[in-house]
This record gives sequence, structure tokens and C-alpha cells, in this order.
Amino acid sequence: MKEIEINQTEKIKGYGSIEKTVKPQGNGAMILVPKSWTGKRVKVILIEPL
Repeated sequence: MKEIEINQTEKIKGYGSIEKTVKPQGNGAMILVPKSWTGKRVKVILIEPL
């Protein structure tokens, strides 16, 4: 598998933002957001390398 570097700048219009650390959950991971966000579309952006 090749390692690739992606440098991308993106402007996003939104109604709120939260910066959190992803926590392990079962076979995946999760981020808790406010309950009022239930049913809303969100975008998650990885801000540090894997």
C-alpha cells in the first residue's frame, strides 16, 4: 500500500463546530455531538495524519 499526502483547503459554511478526540466504540470509533444535532447532516474532517 502506498502512502499518499493530501493537502486540501476547503471552505465550509455551517451553523456550529466542535473539536473533539475520536473515541473507540466496538469495531469502529465515534464522536459525541449535541442531541439537538440528531437527524442533521454533518461533515467530519481529519485534522492530523493517521
